[in-house]
Amino acid sequence: MATIQGDVIILSVWDSLAYRPVACLTSNSLNQTATINESQTKCDPGVVTKTKGATAYNISAEGEYIDTTSVGGSTTLASHDFLKTLFEGSANVFWRMATGLADTAFYYGESIMSDLALTAPTAENATFSATLDGTGAIVTVDPKA
Repeated sequence: MATIQGDVIILSVWDSLAYRPVACLTSNSLNQTATINESQTKCDPGVVTKTKGATAYNISAEGEYIDTTSVGGSTTLASHDFLKTLFEGSANVFWRMATGLADTAFYYGESIMSDLALTAPTAENATFSATLDGTGAIVTVDPKA
């Protein structure tokens, strides 16, 4: 059994023409959750039954801040500066995440960017973090194709 290295699981965001890889990621994650509905009946006192309710997901990403918009910058990548334009816009953010799997190369989805932070400590590289809250399902077919 082969393990999948985190290096190949790259998050990208749609820029109206193509997916831009989020630059210099140090980590990114996809977290899926489900609500649990509990019930009891008088037919079976003291026994709790559980069913799966609504599902949700979010994506978090952290990386080193690089120039991706200025002349001489890496304009095919997305960093804090590009993500800031998405955050301030009114449109949802379409995303793609490489899976590292041979038969399902990417996951796709639509989200709302709910958090974007820039951290700039003295004498260290500036970093950013972002959170995307999913809207709809995670799919394996590109909705932008």
